[in-house]
Amino acid sequence: MKGSFRQMYSVAAVALAMVLLLGCASSQERAERREQTRRLVAEGIAERRLHISINSMSTLRYGTRMVSSDFYVELRRDTLESYLPYLGQVYRSPVVSTPQGLNFEAPLLGYNESRPSPDLTRIELLARTLEDTFVYILELYSNGKAYIRVRGQNRDAISFDGDCDALR
Repeated sequence: MKGSFRQMYSVAAVALAMVLLLGCASSQERAERREQTRRLVAEGIAERRLHISINSMSTLRYGTRMVSSDFYVELRRDTLESYLPYLGQVYRSPVVSTPQGLNFEAPLLGYNESRPSPDLTRIELLARTLEDTFVYILELYSNGKAYIRVRGQNRDAISFDGDCDALR
């Protein structure tokens, strides 16, 4: 009986040691992934090549809604590609026959970058389409999270949450 108790105790001790070692390995992997994300976001900002996948949107009139993963914003040096949903009031009807909303590719008319804190980069982009002139304010966090505010001259403002990654 004493031998089986010792044997059970040693098996439990070995199992506990394995769990602790696996826990250390997974926390090290998480730290490596965080560092890789931080590095990719910093590279994307430095090269002005970013892809932001959208998770949710917040509107003035309709509240917050989850969206499918198909929506995105891409910054490619001097070009903004926007494929975003829009819910809100448009104050002036567009001249073009088929409204584009926030689905366009346009050259940047303005680019302003600031770092309010070590983990946050704020980028203000100005783009014009046939419909409207838009200001996109991108708040990019070093952990890969992104917050986007979009203001148009002729429509309600709207904001989006998503995940940021560098374009390859």
